[in-house]
Amino acid sequence: MPLRDFESWMWAEACEMLDRADRLHRQFFRPAAMHAKRPTWEPPVDIYETPDEVSIMIALPGVAPEHVSVMLEDHCLVISGQRHLPVRADADIRRLEIPYGRFERRIELASGHFELGPREIVNGCLFISLRKI
Repeated sequence: MPLRDFESWMWAEACEMLDRADRLHRQFFRPAAMHAKRPTWEPPVDIYETPDEVSIMIALPGVAPEHVSVMLEDHCLVISGQRHLPVRADADIRRLEIPYGRFERRIELASGHFELGPREIVNGCLFISLRKI
């Protein structure tokens, strides 16, 4: 196969893979998933630990504080809630890249005992402090 044909074939394959990834993304984040009973997405987290506490930052832009639940369950921290679709029902969606609907993130904690400390939402991120006891 000549080099030029090989490059064209590789480019076509790459474009096809991007199209498949885009279709898969739209399938998982479609508005119909808003009413799902099970979580449809997981927010990303950053975790920092000091000798006295574990600090967790969860990216939740567009999620109202009253739509977030935080619980300690066995040796896991469970953050769950829902991000509502902000558009009217009669609007045509042109692009939907931000996940909406129910979310849940389970963070397994190291062995030990923890006490749920203060939490706050700043700039779209939920900050949680777990004190080691």
